Amino acid sequence: MQRVLIANRGEIALRVIRACRKAGLETVAVHSEPDANSPHLWAADQAVCIGPAPALQSYLDGNTILHVAKATGCDAIHPGYGFLAENAAFATGCEANGITFVGPAAQSIEIMGDKAEARRAAMRLGVPVVPGSEDSFTDASAAAEAVQAVGFPVLLKARSGGGGRGMRVVEDAAGFAGMFQQATAEAAAAFGDGGVYLERYFSRVRHIEVQVLGDGCGNAVHLWERDCSTQRRHQKLVEEALSPALDAATREAICTAAVDLTKGIDYRGAGTVEFLYDPADKGFYFIEMNTRIQVEHPVTEMLTGIDLVGEQLRIADGQELAFETPPAPSGHAIEFRINAEDPARGFAPCPGRVTTWRPPAGADIRLDSHVYPGFEVPSFYDSLLGKLIVRGDDRADALAKAGLALDRFQVDGVATTIPFHRALLDDPEFLAGDIHTGWVEARAA
Repeated sequence: MQRVLIANRGEIALRVIRACRKAGLETVAVHSEPDANSPHLWAADQAVCIGPAPALQSYLDGNTILHVAKATGCDAIHPGYGFLAENAAFATGCEANGITFVGPAAQSIEIMGDKAEARRAAMRLGVPVVPGSEDSFTDASAAAEAVQAVGFPVLLKARSGGGGRGMRVVEDAAGFAGMFQQATAEAAAAFGDGGVYLERYFSRVRHIEVQVLGDGCGNAVHLWERDCSTQRRHQKLVEEALSPALDAATREAICTAAVDLTKGIDYRGAGTVEFLYDPADKGFYFIEMNTRIQVEHPVTEMLTGIDLVGEQLRIADGQELAFETPPAPSGHAIEFRINAEDPARGFAPCPGRVTTWRPPAGADIRLDSHVYPGFEVPSFYDSLLGKLIVRGDDRADALAKAGLALDRFQVDGVATTIPFHRALLDDPEFLAGDIHTGWVEARAA
């Protein structure tokens, strides 16, 4: 590979460009019209406008992006996360045009992108799964028949995509049809696929995900787990590693299961195998695999010292895995998503102009962001302004450093989630690690 097109925006586009520079690769950035002043354009060797604000006419327009890649002499495309990152048809289009897709093979995306198919793959490889439907549905009556075998409460999940879209919790049969219609409509709007999968809902579980790397030839390694249990409406707010809920034996078992799945599908590149973990009986259950780099990948990078985007580039270039066993974790790392949202108004999005942007700096502090004073937060895309990642010698040390960092983080012009995060660090249950995926909503009730 010599020249990489970054098919994304915001902080992840800037992050990928930096990794490409480190690897000696040229870069081409693409952008929509409202992103014309985004820093990733200045960091790249070349920048091309690909369309107006709506994502379907810009960042989700695979044909235009492929055209730009060929016209600018790119031999690879890095999709980042979101948008086209888990689009099997786009990965196939890259291959058909002689362009390296920095990610897994289209077949892996298809298998793991269909939650029912992913479930079957996990079961075949001996990985425990959450009780759920064998197939996905677009018809409420057919789904209502299948839910009898799964049982209530049930979680409706979009067959394609993630991020909490197309997801609903249904407590009983009376509310099923209405919730199903909401879920399938939201899934169709977000991913162009209204298929919905049924899964038994657990009310007090942890969300544990294992970072993996595979070479596409049956070799794989894990880089430990991340705990993503601090969520609101299935949207992650805080991620940390290692999980404060796992003992050593459970950690080994869950990481081994993730590697078994990765090897079993000949997975290539970086991915994340996600599980629900029940602290009551120490049982863990596979729920899905994200076939891309994650928003929260810096947590693992801070914990291990491994450049995950750099590894993605190496693997896509046909190189072997850089290591066969995971490096020992160094202390504890935690990430806070800084969104342009107002926690006092139900986390309502707050687009607008950032008038002050003074992030903290120092040892063991990392900020991944594309924001600067005067930056206009658009209303067309997600509200992520940046990610504050802090490492400590242990969890208590990391949380103490995080509190100081958040105190120094000054943002004016738009509301942000910084006050929410600061309040978390004064909450005894959060400090003790005694939380679950529904804890934020329960705390606010």
